[in-house]
Amino acid sequence: FSYAGFEMQRKQYEKPLIALLNVELELKAEKENAEVRVDNVQEYQSIVDAEWKILYEKLDHVHKSGAKVVLSKLPIGDVATQYFADRDMFCAGRVPDEDLKRTLKACGGSIQTTCQNLASNVLGSCEKFEEIQIGGERYNLFTGCPQARTCTMILRGGAEQFIEETERSLHDAIMIVRRAMKNDAVVAGGGAIEMELSKYLRDYSRSIAGKEQLMISAMAKALEIIPRQLCDNAGFDATNILNKLRQSHAEGALWSGVNIMKEDICDNFEGFVWEPAVVKINAITAASEATCLILSVDETIKNPKSGGDAPGGPGMGRGRGRPM
Repeated sequence: FSYAGFEMQRKQYEKPLIALLNVELELKAEKENAEVRVDNVQEYQSIVDAEWKILYEKLDHVHKSGAKVVLSKLPIGDVATQYFADRDMFCAGRVPDEDLKRTLKACGGSIQTTCQNLASNVLGSCEKFEEIQIGGERYNLFTGCPQARTCTMILRGGAEQFIEETERSLHDAIMIVRRAMKNDAVVAGGGAIEMELSKYLRDYSRSIAGKEQLMISAMAKALEIIPRQLCDNAGFDATNILNKLRQSHAEGALWSGVNIMKEDICDNFEGFVWEPAVVKINAITAASEATCLILSVDETIKNPKSGGDAPGGPGMGRGRGRPM
């Protein structure tokens, strides 16, 4: 935003038409290998006038199209910026190709490589366009886009690590919602389903007489790690919460889980703490396969550390490769 005319442009429009261009709207410098020979000042002036005429013809075509917002992948110079500002139009040059294509998909229209014939069918539109400042950055917001199927989230924080962690958490949450929409079977989260599975396996193990009873009991105990870890992360007394959960599930409370907000237990299904059932199935399946893989290893081979301290190492012979 280095041009003076930019600050004169209006920063908010209602239902504007949007022109998406791949056109350079500035006086183009001659190529390094270009050569123009003139005999007098009038010929030189005619060349300069032709350059200005070409530029103003482009600007007139854009203005007559009715567009109020002009976005270009190529530079928009100071003359064009002032021209648009005088005619109550907003412009932005050097727009990244990715942003231009996203605007195209959301607002409609098409990217034009010429300023001729800018009809309404090649122009995009939205309900509201505005430029706002968030922190130290300026953002152009298109709201009410007719073809938009996405939205933009702006993440801000004090350090890069916080931003990355927030982005990962947000991505996980979005993927969970996406998975829940594709698979309509859900279970209560917050350790509720793990405690119920643990109770079921512990009861089932008592009906088995062989060594399998120990294996099933161990798996039932392992499932309690999830609610225990939730309590540890929240700073709760894990032993106290787990005792309450065991009692609650023994009394038939199927969806009783950890309540992070009140440091207690509650019905997480009623509290809308849900998880897709397919996620839990995949997690338990993967954990079981990993356990079987580890248990199938009956022997490990360790490579002894090599060094000069071992017998027959450097400095132990008599020279020329002869043994001691």
